[in-house]
Amino acid sequence: MKAITTNRRARHDYQITETFEAGLVLQGSEVKSLRNGTANLKDAYVMVREGEAWLIGAYIAPYAFSREGGHQPERERKLLLHKREIEKIASKVAERGLTLVPLGMYFKEGRAKVELGLGRGRARYDKRHALKEKQQKREMDRAVRRKGRV
Repeated sequence: MKAITTNRRARHDYQITETFEAGLVLQGSEVKSLRNGTANLKDAYVMVREGEAWLIGAYIAPYAFSREGGHQPERERKLLLHKREIEKIASKVAERGLTLVPLGMYFKEGRAKVELGLGRGRARYDKRHALKEKQQKREMDRAVRRKGRV
């Protein structure tokens, strides 16, 4: 598995409860651009529309050597998921008010994949609390390592 890009803000802004792996419907110039590692998921999200999942707002830079201008960098891209998975995701998003966000993009066996996270948005104080917990854990780990050296 070769990582292309990750959405670092997603795990900070959302409390991810479940993850899915989806394929992408791409044009040739998009694949070439992804192999160069020029993609960004910063403002991207996933929407289920008419029984199909769509990746919206993901930026894949134009490939410099493509013919006829290549592709549109921020076009909507269809996600490849099983019908049952799409129905499951759509029902959870509708019922519980969860959001589906892309967590990362990578190549798996030569095919471009997107890791999707189903999660609930965090409030500002939750984000601060999560950062504080992370920092405390880091300090505890440091103290344990120092004690082991003495």
